[in-house]
Amino acid sequence: MGGSKIGGPSTPAVRKDPYEVLNVSKDSSDQEIKTAYRKLALKYHPDKNANNPEASELFKEVAFSYSILSDPEKRRQYDSLGFEALEADGMDMEIDLSNLGTVNTMFAALFSKLGVPIKTTISANVLEEALNGTVTVRPLPIGTSVGGKVEKQCAHFFGVTITNEQAESGIVVRVTSAAQSKFKLLYFEQDVNGGYGLALQEDSEKAGKVTSAGMYFLHFQVYRMDSTVNALAMAKDPEAAFFKKLEGLQPCEVSELKAGTHIFAVYGDNFFKTASYTIEAICAKSYEDTTRKLRDIEDQILRKRTELRQFETEYRKALARFQEATNRYSQEKQSVDELLKHRDSIHSAFTVTRSVHGSVSNGSNSKVGGEDYKEESPKEDGSSDSKSSIKKKWFNLNLKGLDRKT
Repeated sequence: MGGSKIGGPSTPAVRKDPYEVLNVSKDSSDQEIKTAYRKLALKYHPDKNANNPEASELFKEVAFSYSILSDPEKRRQYDSLGFEALEADGMDMEIDLSNLGTVNTMFAALFSKLGVPIKTTISANVLEEALNGTVTVRPLPIGTSVGGKVEKQCAHFFGVTITNEQAESGIVVRVTSAAQSKFKLLYFEQDVNGGYGLALQEDSEKAGKVTSAGMYFLHFQVYRMDSTVNALAMAKDPEAAFFKKLEGLQPCEVSELKAGTHIFAVYGDNFFKTASYTIEAICAKSYEDTTRKLRDIEDQILRKRTELRQFETEYRKALARFQEATNRYSQEKQSVDELLKHRDSIHSAFTVTRSVHGSVSNGSNSKVGGEDYKEESPKEDGSSDSKSSIKKKWFNLNLKGLDRKT
């Protein structure tokens, strides 16, 4: 939304004191740090030192140092505890397309298509031409739009002239691409030598079916969303992606413009092809209701960011308690199952028969209670064959009946 600060924080092999690298003091202002960075970045840019590997490393040191000192929070952390307070592996990385070569550029383009956030530096040639004041500036009147196509690593410059009344109402400059091209919207300040120094940059982001970038000079703090902030840290902890989402809000350094002509540029950031775009400059006086809504939503998002920071702490604690409860649930479930199984085993021990052939239990072999038990009378010969005795009695009874009939 607002513009991001210039520069790129590719991490150098050996980290040095950022104040020493930029040759500034610890009480230097933001403008002094920015000016020092510009000079050193142009001096050591790979475009101007293709055959000097040492310059490339110095450029990384300069960019990395600026990424710390240009961010108020990172600067505060470094001043307090040094590099240990910074999550170096979670910091953004920028690459210089002009120094990659064809094969590496193809890999970078592939990763970008897959959604990996890759930030790119601005060509030193573009920055140097702007600083020397040798660029061609096309007029962009307020309330109009201009379309075009810009080659990769090149820029089209536009001059937006505003009156005192328009400056007081606020100015918005937006760029969109229906072709979903990658580009950067740049804002340049007038340099003391008559050229233009890069002050703000905004990388295009996909928004629905287009890519867009905008700068909002509306007399209140406007924020831009940097999707690469803590990208690596979020990859390590997917749950952190939600809580870190609003941490990518970065304040625009410039919230208002004075009357006069201001220089903007559209920089081609595609990996291979040209970038098609439409740029427009708008006075906010005709959009008072929209401006008020933007201010309100910015305030709501900032409050939500603060709430999320607190909620993350509560969530982590609740998650730990839930994990503890889940573990106990598994243990208790296993314990209950084992107790019931042991009880069933005890129940099964109460039985008469313990083997296939049968065994005497408690010294008794009698039938279960309720059944009549009659002891058989012994035969005359002393035997007790009950079956034979029953048959004999039945035969005798029938004979007696026959005798009566006869």
